[in-house]
Amino acid sequence: MEWYNKSESQIFEELQTSKEGLSSAEAAARLDKYGTNELAREAKTPFIKKVIAQIIDPMILILIGASIVSAVMGEVVDAVIIIAIVIVNTILSLYQEGKAEQAIEALQKMSSPKASVIRDGKQMQLDSTQLVPGDYVVLETGDIIPADMRLIESANLKIDESSLTGESVPVEKDGTRTYDGVMEIGDRENYAYSSTIVAYGRGAGVVTTTGGETEIGRIAKSISATDNEQTPLQKRLANLSKLLGMLVIIICILVLVVGMLRGHEFVEMFMTAISLAVAAVPEGLPAIVTIVLSLGMGKMAERNAIVKKLLAVETLGTTTVICSDKTGTLTQNEMTVTKVYADGKVYNVTGTGYKPEGDIEEQDAGKVDVTTIGALERLTHVAGLTNDAKLTEDDGEWGILGDPTEGALLTLAEKAGFGIKDLNQNYNRVNELPFDSDRKMMTTFHDGYTESSVVSFTKGAPDIVLSKCNRILQDGKEVPLTDELKDNVMHYNSLFAQDALRVLSFAYREWDSVPDELDTEHVENDMVFIGLTGMIDPARPEAKVAIAECKTAGITPIMITGDHLETGYAIAKELGIATDVSQAIMGRELNALSAEELREVVKEKRVYTRVSPENKVQIVTALKELGHIAAMTGDGVNDAPAIKRADIGIAMGITGTDVAKNTAEVILTDDNFATIVNAVEEGRAIYSNIKKFVAYLLSCNLGEVFIIFIAILMGIPVPLLPIQLLWLNLVSDSFPALALGVEKGDADVMTEPPRDPEEPLLDNEIKLTVAIQSIAITVATLGAYYIGLHWFGNDGVGLTQARTMAFTTLVWAELLRAFSARSIKDTVFTIGLFTNTRLVQAFLVSFGLVLVVLVIEPLRDIFKLHTLPMTAWGVVVVAALIPLVLGELQKLIRFNKTHHHTADPDASFDLRHNK
Repeated sequence: MEWYNKSESQIFEELQTSKEGLSSAEAAARLDKYGTNELAREAKTPFIKKVIAQIIDPMILILIGASIVSAVMGEVVDAVIIIAIVIVNTILSLYQEGKAEQAIEALQKMSSPKASVIRDGKQMQLDSTQLVPGDYVVLETGDIIPADMRLIESANLKIDESSLTGESVPVEKDGTRTYDGVMEIGDRENYAYSSTIVAYGRGAGVVTTTGGETEIGRIAKSISATDNEQTPLQKRLANLSKLLGMLVIIICILVLVVGMLRGHEFVEMFMTAISLAVAAVPEGLPAIVTIVLSLGMGKMAERNAIVKKLLAVETLGTTTVICSDKTGTLTQNEMTVTKVYADGKVYNVTGTGYKPEGDIEEQDAGKVDVTTIGALERLTHVAGLTNDAKLTEDDGEWGILGDPTEGALLTLAEKAGFGIKDLNQNYNRVNELPFDSDRKMMTTFHDGYTESSVVSFTKGAPDIVLSKCNRILQDGKEVPLTDELKDNVMHYNSLFAQDALRVLSFAYREWDSVPDELDTEHVENDMVFIGLTGMIDPARPEAKVAIAECKTAGITPIMITGDHLETGYAIAKELGIATDVSQAIMGRELNALSAEELREVVKEKRVYTRVSPENKVQIVTALKELGHIAAMTGDGVNDAPAIKRADIGIAMGITGTDVAKNTAEVILTDDNFATIVNAVEEGRAIYSNIKKFVAYLLSCNLGEVFIIFIAILMGIPVPLLPIQLLWLNLVSDSFPALALGVEKGDADVMTEPPRDPEEPLLDNEIKLTVAIQSIAITVATLGAYYIGLHWFGNDGVGLTQARTMAFTTLVWAELLRAFSARSIKDTVFTIGLFTNTRLVQAFLVSFGLVLVVLVIEPLRDIFKLHTLPMTAWGVVVVAALIPLVLGELQKLIRFNKTHHHTADPDASFDLRHNK
């Protein structure tokens, strides 16, 4: 049996305690047994181990090897640059470590610093870390629950559990309740959870679990137990590193062996092989990826998405499913009255949240003057007067102190034109009957409302209030409440409820004076019914547009909420997430499912309600097992485990808890679901750019490999010397590749479906491009070199001139090829030759660096180059244009007919079978 299944006597007997609390000696003994009431800190990985883990990455090992080779060859500057790249990457990666520890620390900060406890029969204040199972704790409005507790006493007790369960309104608690069977977290009225907040009333209960055994503690364990998985880009770069590593080894061996077989000296071939190995590895790739992702982070920050982890920028672009919490993410997290029924009519209320701006409008008739409609005026008065909440305003931001439902009613009164301060001054409250969960009503008495009497105003559950009325206010008069009129009221109550509105009703009664004894049966009877209000935590208006954009982009939006099914589905339907109630399911239905059954369920369902933190993790896990790249958004502690488990975790910056923020990779500074769509668009553009410059670098580097290898096979002198290869790499790789990384995204980037999560970084189109371009570069360079050998000879100055032609042709071919690399399918004339100003600047800088070593004589001698006649320059220019021309022709042939289709997010939800 769980604690909520046990009676008061069973609780006291099992925990050996009472309402007098524990003795100090017993409490001390239990503290030794159970430990302090705080979350255990996870042992941190030693710094040196983190550094080693970064260094043994295949790409980093290759770079370190390349730096050593460069140093051995005397190229100290190149070696220093490569090591600097390694150090920067390691520092950036280490900076991202330890998010789990941060999340645990945030959870610890949420715990109550003090608790009101009964010890030795006396009430005292204790540090909450000293609580033990069996302690009897007293709760008051505003208290943070210090541990998980079985409630024993409760008086109008309401607890805000939104950060734990996602429930949008405080939950009524009843310490006298017991349950048979399993109850979900959000349905346990006799239980209170650590770190939730008492919103109303008072109570007391027995501590049942402390520290890591509480619900918050379980979440902490879940966060720390979830491994940090590699992002798709990390996996692809790792695979590319392995491929390049094998390529480097093969190249070194082949060049050395073939060269020696061709009669070249061992030392010459050894140095050439090593130089080529260095050239074959695009050592600038990690740095360029880092810089491009950093620039992407800056762009996303400008669009209200702070990205904490570099590689998360790219992961956003791969997203196929966005799992979103409802409360505070898709909705305002501010209860709002949207409909009023009074005088036989339904009125719509405009405006959202607690900001007192909006109008009351009759359906199809526009704004009304509330003072001209007696029942509507009386209802808004009652809404403002039977109220213990307060509206607050801080620098234009409106909020409430107290119950969100009462806050919504205060806002309604203000929208009707009645200032709350004036209402309370004019109609002074002289007595009251507080809300009670049994009666489900609240009544307050006011004088000054009529000249000769005191008036009692009552609000509460519609069916109960209506049953206590015998008259109804219509056309400014009190008329008998007939069965027909009752049916009419309940009809509109049902309509409001079907729209997932929380419905309250209002009534009044006049008295000669306040009754001497406030007997609820006497006071709350023979009343005059006024009307109904329907309220909801409304959907964010921009979220509907964002969800439509998601679907256009082939991304499936899913709602996961702690609210009831009717409420969750109503919001989902309004936003366009779901179209039929069959697409909604309750969390408890997931608990008995196997992993395979759950995978089948998530293919169809779009709304999950009354879910536990464990359910959220189950859903995200099932989606990932189906091959999805899943994003999870949320703001509460209850969202943190799923945020951690998802491929991309997104937290709300304004309403989000520290736990959610520290666990997430992305924080939305405006709490706007639409910002996620902007971030996805940016992520897609960045990934596309990464593919472009990877293709550019590989085509250039492979071209260099082919040039040397084919020359050796042909038995002619190598066209490029080691020092020339290293300088060429430095000039032609970094600057143009970086410029390609900031290319604007394609116009149709958000109408394309998400790429297959298993798609390699080098897809077939990129492979074809790399193959064509590397061959074009090889043909152009060897062609120019062969002509140079034919013109100038193959030894002495003639060989130097031929190598100068090969060197210059290769550099210029690679630089010009960068303009073609800006798009896979659009020609440079379509996108504009000079529209990427950074690429133009990169071209000029790189071109200038080449001219420096060609024109300045001392440098020319160092690089073993020579001046050329004009005829040779003509050959160089023509040859250098070959890769650019071939690249453009390839696009014209392959993409002369473009077809753009709007992606269908539900076309094949199981991505494992969509390859």
